[in-house]
Amino acid sequence: MSDARELAQQCADAMYERDLASRNLNMRILEVAPGMAKLEMKITETMIQGHAACHGGYIFTLADSTFAFACNTYDKTTVASGCNIDYVAPGKLGDVLTATGHEVTRKGRTGVYDIRVENQRGELVALFRGKSYQIRGSVIESED
Repeated sequence: MSDARELAQQCADAMYERDLASRNLNMRILEVAPGMAKLEMKITETMIQGHAACHGGYIFTLADSTFAFACNTYDKTTVASGCNIDYVAPGKLGDVLTATGHEVTRKGRTGVYDIRVENQRGELVALFRGKSYQIRGSVIESED
């Protein structure tokens, strides 16, 4: 494993330990690398809205968590400065959603990340774009 990949994994481990939201939704980190993350989440009964599909907020949360793990792989505390999502297809009860995020650009303190959310059949569910901003601090040695 390369030093950069090891650093990305250490950042993900440190963040996940503190990330009650992602953990309470049973999100799992499948892969991290510099500027990249892949997470999955199963759609449960409590995530279903009035049209018998997954509430968009849960899909957004999966994409947003993936964005957070992708843009914090360099041990520089980075937050969202903006994001948007396009819902393409519904998530259904029992579906396992996988969100894969990749860095599009990172210059200075800002970055842009694209996240693709798919179901277990590889069908596109949502597209998310996040804009990041680097603030002070380290991911691994977080100031509480």
